[in-house]
Amino acid sequence: MNRLGEATSPYLRQHADNPVHWQQWGEAAVAEAAERDVPILLSVGYASCHWCHVMAHESFEDQATAEVMNANFVCVKVDREERPDIDAVYMSATLAMTGQGGWPMTCFLTPAGEPFYCGTYYPKTPRGGMPSFTQLLTAVTDTWVNRRTEVDQAAGQVAQAMREQGASLPDSEIGVSPELLAHAVATVLRDVDSQHAGFGGAPKFPPSALLEGLLRHHERTGEPAARQVVSLTCAAMARGGIYDQLRGGFARYSVDAAWVVPHFEKMLYDNAQLLRVYAHLARLDGRDGGDGLSQRVTTETASFLLTDLLTAEGAFASAFDADTHLEPGVPGVEGATYVWTPQQLVEALGAADGEWAASVFGVTTMGTFEHGTSVLTRYTDPGAASGDDPGDAARFDDIRRRLREVRDRRPQPERDDKVVTAWNGMAITALAEAGAAGGRSEWVEGAARCARYLLDRHLVAGRLVRASLGGVAGTAPAVLEDYAWLSTGLLALHQATGELSWLEQAQALIDIAITHFDDPAHPGSWFDTAADAETLVARPRDPLDGATPAGASAFAESLLTASALSDPDRAVRYRALADATLDAGTVVLARAARSGGHWLSVAEAALAGPIQVAISRATDTDSGAVAELLGTARTYAPGGAVIVAGQRDSAPLLADRPASAAGPAAYICRGAVCDLPVSDPEQVRAGLAAG
Repeated sequence: MNRLGEATSPYLRQHADNPVHWQQWGEAAVAEAAERDVPILLSVGYASCHWCHVMAHESFEDQATAEVMNANFVCVKVDREERPDIDAVYMSATLAMTGQGGWPMTCFLTPAGEPFYCGTYYPKTPRGGMPSFTQLLTAVTDTWVNRRTEVDQAAGQVAQAMREQGASLPDSEIGVSPELLAHAVATVLRDVDSQHAGFGGAPKFPPSALLEGLLRHHERTGEPAARQVVSLTCAAMARGGIYDQLRGGFARYSVDAAWVVPHFEKMLYDNAQLLRVYAHLARLDGRDGGDGLSQRVTTETASFLLTDLLTAEGAFASAFDADTHLEPGVPGVEGATYVWTPQQLVEALGAADGEWAASVFGVTTMGTFEHGTSVLTRYTDPGAASGDDPGDAARFDDIRRRLREVRDRRPQPERDDKVVTAWNGMAITALAEAGAAGGRSEWVEGAARCARYLLDRHLVAGRLVRASLGGVAGTAPAVLEDYAWLSTGLLALHQATGELSWLEQAQALIDIAITHFDDPAHPGSWFDTAADAETLVARPRDPLDGATPAGASAFAESLLTASALSDPDRAVRYRALADATLDAGTVVLARAARSGGHWLSVAEAALAGPIQVAISRATDTDSGAVAELLGTARTYAPGGAVIVAGQRDSAPLLADRPASAAGPAAYICRGAVCDLPVSDPEQVRAGLAAG
């Protein structure tokens, strides 16, 4: 029987009506496989995955295929977002066996969990050199029954290789230095797509972590090429089809090199990271006279988080599906909600506005997507260019509003309402930072509301869980990135609000992570799962930044930021661990810089000090002058700086830093060296520029 009906994962629930006897990962599945002496068929995916839906419709909903699966295997479904540890372990095996990975991931395991055959999507019928899924099932069953000794031997060898792969990073004597970071940036810049921006060719993913790292490098060194690459890439993404030109928010990736046609799923983690990048760029553009594009995208992306992805509990949902189901029981159609034809624009807007909208949005009779449809792009800003009708900007805004209303009446992609701790921590960080820098208190409050939910529902018996659904906490334990990003988000809230409780709760999470995720044999090296977590065939530890930063690089940021905000004893301890973690990560920056974007971001902040700005006030009547100093600090301080304002006893960073007789005082520090206190915003700007 199928046992997914009670799962807390929307992805697993999507398969609860399959004729396959699916069950969740756990001891029961292992015991059944051992008792029946059959392999485990492990299928890993996620709710918004297009090809997961395709394979489900072709094979898992098919009665004949299900009968073969049920007779010969114990069938286990895993949501990769809920169990990133399981996904990481078996993805490494899939990559080793096939040279490529992806989802759905299909693995065949011994009852001991050791993989002996792995792949990804398999079609219903043979296609493109791939066997059909039923042919694969038959071949694996025959091998299991008739060549069992070979299977056990191969599985044991794969498992041993996976355990060795999980060893710590090789020792490095390089250390974080200006030379290393210059080398990493130069390496990254060699891979820039000079025609379309971004890095490499199609498919093209938003390089969020790299962009933030390059911005921080530019601010520390003044390197113009680093900022230029960020500006061009951010503009190309914001004007392409990967960005939703009507409602805001970025799709997962572009299938072409020019950012035109997206893979339509929208992920929280992409949008949270990109909000941070665009908000950072908007600060730079705002003081340097930019065209306003980065600020517009910042505002629209924050709105997308706080409306489209906001759950009833005040947290943020994981994703929107790539597919739209036009009819019940019929496979979804990718992009159906979002694409347009010229005729549809005319029907929605009338002839004159429809034709004008088609020219602005790049909608043609040939189409840029399937069946003559087009994805909306926006390579011009009506009303902004010289010679445009001054009324074009207002006309365009009205057209966007009307098209949103029409699109909202179309069938919509499903939303995965699962609340993932780490990704919500990213959103908290981005909203708090962007809200503080841009004077948007509602963004900061949205971040605080989410943080309160996570601390209330995801902190169970003193430990974090990975995810919740509908306010109900799941049972999967949190991994390192969950502790890292939630603590970083809480530290961002402390800086934005001055409330000491956010700092204290962040410190508590950091201390838990230090206790449970460290590698005693290699200080500064961290496992992705806790020491008391479920024992898998290997304990995962991935040092590379991918779609999301590595757990270790994310934790390095948390440690570094906390070291600048904490009392002296904690500060010394956190900074030593941050430095040891960064020293371990220098191998990534030296050998695989494209996969070290977040390592670069944190290393840049560490090399800069990080810069601390403490603004002390004597009484609440100083609030106006404090706000002026804060605004200047948040505009001119580089990424990775820590900024706190309040009375001298409200935070460790403010201790022994009194206001002057003339009013609030701003202290600018780099590492352990502080400038003399200043009380004029222009002096703050000059002090930050002097670094």
